[in-house]
Amino acid sequence: MSQSKREQVVSHLRYIRQELREMHQGVLEEGMLPEAGEIRGVMAQMEALLELLEGKLAKKADAKAG
Repeated sequence: MSQSKREQVVSHLRYIRQELREMHQGVLEEGMLPEAGEIRGVMAQMEALLELLEGKLAKKADAKAG
C-alpha cells in the first residue's frame, strides 16, 4: 500500500476510533445514546475507508488476474 493510502487509512481509523470513544463515554457517563446523525457520520467514515481499501484490493486482484 502506498504511503499516501496508508496515511489516509490511518487518518480514517483515528477519526472513527475517536468518534466511537466519545459515543461510548456518553453512554457510560451520561446514559445517553448517540444521536442518529453522529452514528450516520461514523458509518459514512467507515464506508469511505472500506471504499479506499476495496479499491486497493480490486487493483491487486486485477493485477494478479492479468
